[in-house]
Amino acid sequence: MSRFSKMPEPPYYAVIFANQASKTPEGYAEMAAAMGEIAKTLPGYIGIESTRDADGFAITVSYWESEEAIKGWREHAKHAIAQQIGKERWYEDYILRVARVERQYSFK
Repeated sequence: MSRFSKMPEPPYYAVIFANQASKTPEGYAEMAAAMGEIAKTLPGYIGIESTRDADGFAITVSYWESEEAIKGWREHAKHAIAQQIGKERWYEDYILRVARVERQYSFK
């Protein structure tokens, strides 16, 4: 199974979420899985790629068709709850970036 998302031709958008996990990860994996399932059902969702190292640093990139789709995800009620819990419990810090993908290249 490939860990790469199947992508359309650009342009599309990438939401890049880099974070450092806190020392209290209880419940994080379950919430992350639930949020992934919800995101898949939203209009404009394309895919997701994510990795975390042994020290708890992670980068998750979700892909969206438009800025409106990203806004829909950001404002989704259950996602808003997860965001709040993340700030209170799961992350020491994070940075979120939104980028428009203009080109893509691949090698296999």
